[in-house]
Order: sequence, then structure tokens, then C-alpha cells
Amino acid sequence: MNKEELIHMVYRGAHAGASSTVQIFRRGIEQSPYADKWLTDGIMYSVYAGRLSAVGTDQDDPLEKYWKLRRNIMLYDIPERPVEVVGRDAVRLLEKAFCRRITDLPLWRARYALICAPHGGLVMDGVLIRLAEDRFWYVEANGDTAKWFLALSDGMDVTVSDPQSRVLQVQGPNSLEFLKAAAPGQVPENFGYFHAAMFNLDGQEVLVSRTGWTGEIGIEIYGNAGLDHSALWDYLFSIGTAFDLERSGSASLGLRRIEAGILDYQSDIDLTMTPFDAGLGAFVDFDKEEFVGKQALQSANRNCRLFGYVCEQGKVNSGLEILENGKRVGITKSSGWSPTLEKGIGYVVFDHAAEDGTEWVGRVLTLRDVEGNDHDCQIVTLPFFDKQKELPRGLSVDDGI
Repeated sequence: MNKEELIHMVYRGAHAGASSTVQIFRRGIEQSPYADKWLTDGIMYSVYAGRLSAVGTDQDDPLEKYWKLRRNIMLYDIPERPVEVVGRDAVRLLEKAFCRRITDLPLWRARYALICAPHGGLVMDGVLIRLAEDRFWYVEANGDTAKWFLALSDGMDVTVSDPQSRVLQVQGPNSLEFLKAAAPGQVPENFGYFHAAMFNLDGQEVLVSRTGWTGEIGIEIYGNAGLDHSALWDYLFSIGTAFDLERSGSASLGLRRIEAGILDYQSDIDLTMTPFDAGLGAFVDFDKEEFVGKQALQSANRNCRLFGYVCEQGKVNSGLEILENGKRVGITKSSGWSPTLEKGIGYVVFDHAAEDGTEWVGRVLTLRDVEGNDHDCQIVTLPFFDKQKELPRGLSVDDGI
């Protein structure tokens, strides 16, 4: 696939699974407080978590931004919306809501955590950060978890609110060096993966976590409603001069997150799937007290239905059929062209789990691509490379980049 085909795929919807773009009236949809720093002609948006998210422009080169992310750093203006839970019964509420134990989450640590409905289907996935014994932020994906928390909090001494935070992600192998330059003398020596801390950036207090959505070393910077966003942006880019810092739309981030096996709520997983269907069973703690969905999950099929696929030739997309002997057995989810592997890759959700002791992984099936042509595709485990997730932990360097 050449550069022109890649740009067309990303900005005309193949990457996200859409088939067209439309103009919308923006009332009720939040714009970023940083927007005036990067707005250009021809900007294209998606809507995520009730906020506009800039994909980029048709003049951008997502391949160039992708490689800069992998080799240096990139900054992303992210629409994720944290939910704050605070109060005497905060832990009680979160233990009820989450499939994973919360009580033992240390202060200033983050934890990936799932919420399920009574029937076991996934309500939301996201990252929970503990800011105090009785104060948490849940950085959810594309949903409305605040209302779910409120529905479960009847009779509890707890407040659920929107802290009106905006998130900037700085991702890439040099992101920790960038943070050390932006917050001199403040970065702890053991500021590890999924750690969090408060930092003073040019006179403004912000929450920073060692998390991200790229499978690379990265940080996320959370500003609150009272933040001077313009001043923070200018300061980050003044420090970033030494790192050749640039901002990118979500297209390059999206390519990398698929390679990293990071799932997107609604695009890849939803209420019809259990954590086991999605390959997320490791994040269900059956030895904890009752939580919503526990009984249903105890009797659920534990086999996975979501895997990766690799296609050497076909033009991949979401919503395509995966066939076995001419019969549909699954459908593709988020998909794209992997610049590192130089192949089409994506997720497939099979119509049923593999049965009779067989496995989907390793099979060569048929992908019917966007043009209706059939191609071989191989079913693989996720992520597509860096299987032990050593890159975001800073434990290895990918020689392939």
C-alpha cells in the first residue's frame, strides 16, 4: 500500500470503519480548549465521549506521524472524559461496579478495570486512578459511566461528578525524557508504568499518569477546569523544541493502537460481549465480593471470540466478513495497514467460540475485502508484536523501527 492509499484509507473512513463523512451541527458537542492552537482548513473530526476529536486533515501524512511516534514523541489532544468518584463509600461503590478488586489499589497508581452489566456484558473499560483514600478518577472510553455509577450508588455516601478535565497525551520512546525536562527535579526515579503523580508545569498543577493508547512509552497530562490551557500548551511546546515535538491527529495513534492490541469500546467491544468473549478474562476477579455481573460471568463461556487477523494483500476495514469454507464465521472490527509489519491487520470477532478442542488461532481463513475480493488471512493472538508489552514499560527497544 502506498502513501496515497494509506491517507485515503485513514481520512475517508476505512480506518474507523465508516463509509462516508457528513457535516454536523456542533451544539452539545464540546470543542477542545486547545483547538485554537491547531485548527486548520480541512480539519476532519470524529465525535468521541461527547467531544470533537480531530482525526487530522487530508493534507496530513499519517505515516510520517506514525514513525515519529515510534521513534521520538508525538502530542495528542485526547477527548477522553474522566469521571470523579469521591466520598466515604467511594471504594464500596467501585467494588460493586468493577469486576476487578479496587480496595488494594495503592495511592497514585492506575489500574485497567472493566464494568459489566447484570447479564455479564461489557458496560465500559478504562483506567482507574487513585488520588486519595476516598477519591478516584475513572478515565472511561466512549460512554457515560457517570450515570452507571449514580445508579449503583443509592444509599451510599459518595459523589460522582465530571472534573471537566482535558487530556493531552505525549507518546513515544522519548516521552519520559520530555517530562523530566518539563518538570525538572520532580519525576520520581521509580515513576513506573501505570503510576501517577501531581506535577508543577510552569506554575500550574496537573495530574500526570504513565499511561496511553499507543503501546509505546507515554504520559497523559490531565488539566482541570481552572487550568490556563493556552499557557500549558505554549509551555509544553517551548520545552518540546528540543525534542522536535509536534501535534498529530488521531490517525497515527489509531494505527499504532491496533498494532498494540488496544481495544476501543463500541468499535471493538460492547454490551453484547463478556470479558471472556473479548479476551479480557484476566481482569475479572472472582475471589472478590459480589459485583454486578458476577453470577452471570461465573456461568459464562470462558472461551475467547476476539482475535487478531493478518492479511497480506486485501484492503482491510471493519465490518468485513471472515469466511471458512465459504461460510461466514466472524466479522472484522477496527482494522488498518500496519506500517511496522507492512501488512493489513485488524480484529475479528467470531460468531462463536472455537469448539471441540479446536482453536481459532493459527487458522488460515478467508477475508472478503472492501472490494469484494477474497484473500487468505491468518488468525493470531494480540498484540501483533511486542507480545509481553515491554515497550510501554521501557523494558526493550523494538529493533524493527
